[in-house]
Amino acid sequence: MTTTISRLYNNYGDARAAVRQLEAAGVAHKDISIIASNADNWYNDGKDTFPDRDLDGKDDRAQAAGKGASIGAAAGGTAGLLTGLGLMAIPGVGPVVAAGWLVTTLAGAAAGGATGGALGALTQTGISKDEADVYAEGLRRGGAVVSARVADNDAARFQRMMDRSAVGVAERAAAYRKSGWKTFDPNATPYNADQVQKERSLYMK
Repeated sequence: MTTTISRLYNNYGDARAAVRQLEAAGVAHKDISIIASNADNWYNDGKDTFPDRDLDGKDDRAQAAGKGASIGAAAGGTAGLLTGLGLMAIPGVGPVVAAGWLVTTLAGAAAGGATGGALGALTQTGISKDEADVYAEGLRRGGAVVSARVADNDAARFQRMMDRSAVGVAERAAAYRKSGWKTFDPNATPYNADQVQKERSLYMK
C-alpha cells in the first residue's frame, strides 16, 4: 500500500531541494510530481518556450494537429524528474512549470476540462479541500507543490524529509485570511512578477 504526501513550498528552489532529497532517498521519479509557479518567468533559460504539457520536448500545438493526440504523465527519466519540466497555464493560478505523474490532471486543468480545475488536481493527491484552497492560492502567489507516492511504512520518514523547508499550511492560511482572502478563486487574476516578489518577501527567513 502507498501513501501520497504533498507539501507546499515558498518557491521552486525549496521544492527542487525536496525533490532531490526524495530522489536521493530512493523514491522513484515516476512517483514524484512538482508544480511550481512561473509568474516571474524564471523558467526560460533564454530560450523560446512552447506548450509542452506531456513533457516530451515537442510543441503540443504541432502534435495536436494529428487526430487523437493525447497527453500523458511524464516520468523524469534516468537524469531525474527535474529534467522533464514543462510549461502550462492554469486558470486562477497562472503559468506553472510541472513534471511527474500529476501532469495529466494538470493538463486537464490547464485546458479547463478537469473537474474543479486546479483544486480538482490537488485533491487527487490526497489533499483535503480546505488545504487544497491554500495550496492553489500558494501556487498563484509564487509557490510550489511537491507530491510523492511512498510506501505506507516509509511515510513518516518522508513526511519529515518534506517538512524541512515546507510551508506551515495552517499558518499560511491564517496569514492569507488576515489580508482578506477567503478561498481560492479560479477566476482570479494570476499574480505578476512584482506581486510574487513582494509576496515571497513576507516569508523570507
